[in-house]
Amino acid sequence: MEPEIIPAILVKRREDLVERISRVKGLVSSVHIDVMDNEFVPNKTVGPEDFSNLPAGVTYEFHWMVKNPEDWIARTKGKHLHVVHIEAVEDWAAIKAACQKSGGKLGIAISPATPLTKLEPVMNDVSRILVMSVTPGFDGQKYIQQVEGRISELKRRYPKIEIEVDGGISPATAGRARAAGADKLAAASAIYSQPDARKAIEEIRKAAGKQ
Repeated sequence: MEPEIIPAILVKRREDLVERISRVKGLVSSVHIDVMDNEFVPNKTVGPEDFSNLPAGVTYEFHWMVKNPEDWIARTKGKHLHVVHIEAVEDWAAIKAACQKSGGKLGIAISPATPLTKLEPVMNDVSRILVMSVTPGFDGQKYIQQVEGRISELKRRYPKIEIEVDGGISPATAGRARAAGADKLAAASAIYSQPDARKAIEEIRKAAGKQ
């Protein structure tokens, strides 16, 4: 089974967000939206005030690189996937409650330097693990090959939970991440820096299949 390729969008304005969604709509089933607050990471992007009436026809996953993610989730209604960073979790019960009230599902993200054991207390509540293969905060970063061991270990520990890899995914790295155990690959620059989004997505998918 081929891995799912998910375009990842890191922008500061709603207009740019809608434009990037429109460029891939009809080519993919899901879109990954990076949300940053300039506190958890040193960058600021679009936020919940920009998420009303987004284009239909794709499902959305919100990658919350923010402090107090429960406050942000509560402002983003709908059947979305809300991926929060384990490093930002202070009140897991509040995050679960906010997600349930908003109508969404929960995923958990982990940064490259964070021990995998940090995930253990929340694993019964999530449907996806987002493994960061770069340090969170900016797009265009180089893929960290050392995370492949982490991907494989998580796949061994939690075989029924989806694993998504985010950061530096391109035709050059997709096969490695897939071989390590990734079910889904989030790609930003490798798609949006190319003139033809369809071709870019197909090249990543093809490379991922050559594991």
